[in-house]
Amino acid sequence: MTEDILTSTYISLKEKFRWRAIRILGNVGEVDDVLQDAFYRLWGKRYNIRTGGEAEALLSTAVRNASVDKLRKRREMLPIEKAEGVDDGRQQAADRKYQLEMVKKIVESKLTETQRLILSRREYDNMEYEEIAEELGMQPAAVRMQLSRARKTILECYKDYDKERR
Repeated sequence: MTEDILTSTYISLKEKFRWRAIRILGNVGEVDDVLQDAFYRLWGKRYNIRTGGEAEALLSTAVRNASVDKLRKRREMLPIEKAEGVDDGRQQAADRKYQLEMVKKIVESKLTETQRLILSRREYDNMEYEEIAEELGMQPAAVRMQLSRARKTILECYKDYDKERR
């Protein structure tokens, strides 16, 4: 009778489990294998399953785990042709470092002292416009305007540097 609980729950909720596997895998072709694997994993424990709710919970977890295992195997078996394009994070880190260096150079060379100070207070010290204005003896609107101009200058100069790089 316990075999019937597992089997009947699996059959009645197969579409629900199918959609769960599709969401995880993103590939419909592997779904049937994953569902079969999930059911097989529980087959040895079928005598311990007492209710349909318990069977549903176990099957749901087994489908999720089998789907994740399939994803991991897919990543491990990446063809060598595609592997040369795989980035282990070093290229992204190098790009990020270059971007930060460019922005730093732009800030140092293209912004006025007031713009640098306002940018620093706003972005690094998280100060409010009113606090910055009070510190510098300016109006809050003037602080916002200077900050806007500084950001615009940085963006334009960065785009120019980026074009030269390519």
